[in-house]
Amino acid sequence: MSQKGHAATLSWSDDPPLRIGHGYDVHRLEPCAPAGPGRPFVLGGVLLESATGPVSHSDGDALYHAVTDGLLGALSMPDIGQLFPDDDPRHESADSAVFLREAASRVASAGWQIANIDATVILERPKLSPRKEAMRENISRETGVPVARVNIKGKTHERVDAVGEGRAVEVHVAVLLVRMAAPGRQAEQHLA
Repeated sequence: MSQKGHAATLSWSDDPPLRIGHGYDVHRLEPCAPAGPGRPFVLGGVLLESATGPVSHSDGDALYHAVTDGLLGALSMPDIGQLFPDDDPRHESADSAVFLREAASRVASAGWQIANIDATVILERPKLSPRKEAMRENISRETGVPVARVNIKGKTHERVDAVGEGRAVEVHVAVLLVRMAAPGRQAEQHLA
């Protein structure tokens, strides 16, 4: 099929009714102060018991950072590093929930709704299972997405490379956005 013929089959005008975003973050883990430069290990807004923590400008919450970038990326908005640069003293030790709320607000202001968030956290230790529900609830609260539409999977890196050796945490996130119904039209309810 020619490119012209293929383009003619698309039924969306300038903008499709769905957008997918991918977010990614990685942070080096070092011993926490005073033994090293690591911060307390916060992930998904939850403080983890760990002798190591992220080396970062803000609080280093890699899960919140990845969700933030996924939301912004879905709409081709500036990424977290552009909006909250790590050389800006205003963001020193900042709670990453501020970044996540700003991204969710920008999504809503642009006329979109977050349908779901799916995250994979790759971390050798500590194990996430006991804290995953609290992380899901935190993401739900900060974004306004029902907790049933927020998923977090914990994986190890099978002792391979820096993540597998416990020297880093890595997070991948996929988000789906749907365009909100125009005023006067009822939004579809099948996402509830």
